[in-house]
Amino acid sequence: MSHATLATDAAIWRRSSHSGGQGDCLELALDIPALAPVRDSKAPAGPVIVFGRDAWRVFLTHLG
Repeated sequence: MSHATLATDAAIWRRSSHSGGQGDCLELALDIPALAPVRDSKAPAGPVIVFGRDAWRVFLTHLG
């Protein structure tokens, strides 16, 4: 079984509007179809957690 590496270096990242300018928040890559990669805005070179877009929507729905 092969594992593909998701290239996020050139992704367009959007910081959560709930960060309040503090910079301590999640960022979501907007330009990767069907996936929702997220990362810590304080560590942009750190790990990225990848969700399916549908799973991400369900997660956000349950937050509110």
